[in-house]
Amino acid sequence: MESDNAPTSKPKSKMARTRQTVKISLLVGVWIFFTVVFLMHNEKEEVTRHSSVAPGDIKDYLIQNDKNKHSVLLKLTGPFLSEAYEKKLNIHEKLNMSRMDIWIEKWIPKGPTQDLGESSDYETIETSIHWTIILENQAEDFHESETRSSVLVLPSSSANHSVLAVRMVTTSNVTTPFTLSYTLDPLDGTTGIIYACILLFALYALIVFEVINRTMAAVLLSTTSLAVLSIAGERPSVPEIISWLDVETLLLLFSMMVLVAILAETGVFDYFAVLTFQLARGKIWPLITMLCGMTSIVSLLLDNVTTVLLMTPVSIRLCEVMELDPIPVLLAMVLFCNLGGTATPVGDPPNVIIASNKQVVQAGINFTNFTLHMSFGILLVAVQTYLQVRFIFRDTNKLRLTESKDVQDLRRQILVWRRAVDSLHHLSPEQLIVKDRLERKIKKLTIKLDEVIREDKIRTCTEENFESTLTEMRKKYKIRDKVLLVKCAVTIAFVIIVFFLHSIPEFNRVSLGWTALLGALLLLTLADREDLEPVLHRIEWSTLLFFAALFVLMEALSKLGLIGYIGGWTEALILRVDESDRLAVALIIMVWVSGITSAFVDNVPLTTMMVRVVTSLGTHPTLNLPMEPLIWALSFGVCLGGNGTLIGASSNVVCVGLAEQHGYKITFMQFFKIGFPVMIGHLVVATAYLLLCHCVFTWH
Repeated sequence: MESDNAPTSKPKSKMARTRQTVKISLLVGVWIFFTVVFLMHNEKEEVTRHSSVAPGDIKDYLIQNDKNKHSVLLKLTGPFLSEAYEKKLNIHEKLNMSRMDIWIEKWIPKGPTQDLGESSDYETIETSIHWTIILENQAEDFHESETRSSVLVLPSSSANHSVLAVRMVTTSNVTTPFTLSYTLDPLDGTTGIIYACILLFALYALIVFEVINRTMAAVLLSTTSLAVLSIAGERPSVPEIISWLDVETLLLLFSMMVLVAILAETGVFDYFAVLTFQLARGKIWPLITMLCGMTSIVSLLLDNVTTVLLMTPVSIRLCEVMELDPIPVLLAMVLFCNLGGTATPVGDPPNVIIASNKQVVQAGINFTNFTLHMSFGILLVAVQTYLQVRFIFRDTNKLRLTESKDVQDLRRQILVWRRAVDSLHHLSPEQLIVKDRLERKIKKLTIKLDEVIREDKIRTCTEENFESTLTEMRKKYKIRDKVLLVKCAVTIAFVIIVFFLHSIPEFNRVSLGWTALLGALLLLTLADREDLEPVLHRIEWSTLLFFAALFVLMEALSKLGLIGYIGGWTEALILRVDESDRLAVALIIMVWVSGITSAFVDNVPLTTMMVRVVTSLGTHPTLNLPMEPLIWALSFGVCLGGNGTLIGASSNVVCVGLAEQHGYKITFMQFFKIGFPVMIGHLVVATAYLLLCHCVFTWH
């Protein structure tokens, strides 16, 4: 019989019940909104046609316009010059090159007609402006294709049953092939940006105020963003949505989680925790310094996500041994992890995007000079970060647990048993018996927890008890499975070696995600597991789902025009500056705009857009700006800006997910209060470094 004194949950107050009802009602309202939208709107149908324009002819493509649309988004693929190269040409050069002119006209039939007829059957009532595309030199038979897009708009009129004619003509003396696709009445840019800002604000409101779980918030808002696109006539198909997922990142995360889950069984993380404790002699700041320094060095060699997956368990175990609060230590660790990843082209996903851009490579930026230029700046930023973190936690009492180790252990035990109960399904009488026993175990632990809390007296590791604590740790935390550790070492060595080969173009055959997956398959084979369920249960599926939802949301925001607006605004602002100060101002704007934005917007789509802005500025014929310093400024901004918020960088989300798995919850505001001021310091130091280089060196 169970004791009648078992604690029971207190009934919710009337105010709490009211808040819960309002929250559920609002969320159900959102669900009803996007469900109704999906039921009423079809998936976007983008019509694609292949044709060609002969010299001297006008090619017409007729579109039925029963709903009286006034704008068309045209996408043409053919032997066109790239936009970046076209900007280098002056007016005289453009006039001497072959070009294609595209425009749209609104036609009304001269007589009764039901089907689309010939151009002679219609009368033109409206004409748009002409869109001109410069053609490649067509003396050769084969060309690389280039895709160009533009929105052509007609004046508004009340004509019904009209026809939109897409008209094309070239000045080339040979036939020009092309592929045409169009979307009628695309979403207005200003309206799309407003929708995007509302969605982004809603996401942060749900996460900051912890209205619902952050993964659920991301899933809910990403689905709502798809509904907004549907209203605008841009509802994507399921295959298109899947293409928005950064499969490379998800594959890397999943595979490294498998490696870490098996590696944790060997006890190696506990062993490294004891070793670090011994080197730091139980002192708080030497230990944190060693931990942050080691994390930065590892993240120079590996990507940030892998580094966080390896270092987070060690950090948590160290904090538990020294009875420190793991949350501030983990925050410091992940800040330095992101710093280390910024220094190399393979350490952070934004750097991979930047360094692999074709125009960046053509500008002479390679692994060596990228690392050289970034490393000096990162050293200065690391000093600033360490001093700022030391100042924030100058009172070491803030680093200590408010509860004793025994209380923390009991809380984690209850959490583990509760997860075990939740994982059971009511499938058989045997499982019901196991579940009942687990429930009784949880009640006993809860009673014991209340007793320990009443008698709670916190002990700390001091110089006097350092040796005894170290001896106790050595006895308790040992390598538990040496054979499995050897297998893990072989696998991790393989992964690290191939990661290094990834930075050498001649050996860049297998991506980071595929490398990690090959390592996970190798370790699963060597470990010879008959049952994969225990390993799969330790995978942070919630984190993977959060990333997937975030990728969809950010791509939707990009299609709504938010990312493009930020890039266009940045470019326009730089163009307005006086030529003598343009480079210095461009560096400042690039660092701060990309830094602040990447703190609140996922930095992968942001980097994809901003690298186009940088290459456009670097190849602009009238600006005469060197591309190299703009690339360094962009890298500093998008990578260091990730330290600003919890969802600013992939490593932040992974660290928070692992901490929750160990029973430590890091809220958005906890991360923001430390990360955002430190990030501002990052940007100040990075800006000063770039301006110093601008004064000392002559950029070419």
